[in-house]
Amino acid sequence: MKFIIAIIKPFKLDDVRDALTEVGVAGMTVSEVKGFGRQKGQTEVYRGAEYTTNMVPKVKLEIACSSELVAQAVEAIQSAAGTESIGDGKIFVMGLDDAVRIRTGETGDTAI
Repeated sequence: MKFIIAIIKPFKLDDVRDALTEVGVAGMTVSEVKGFGRQKGQTEVYRGAEYTTNMVPKVKLEIACSSELVAQAVEAIQSAAGTESIGDGKIFVMGLDDAVRIRTGETGDTAI
């Protein structure tokens, strides 16, 4: 099993969710986050005043999936979230030792 964390632009969430559903991802956790990378923040205008923020709003996706599905899931995220501009985000893939479904006690791939 693998654990995928993806940081994407907020307006791409629906596209990414649809792409992941098409490849068979059964579920995910979504969080609104702020951060910065190479783009080092952004300049915005609020009520006529220009200001700079050093934290950019993003969406964080957390997905547990089988090892066989991880390549398709990463490709789906990359193609659906990409705009070919700075700040598109990152995808991290980590090993997942175990998962337990609380309701039934199922473990491993069957729990996800």
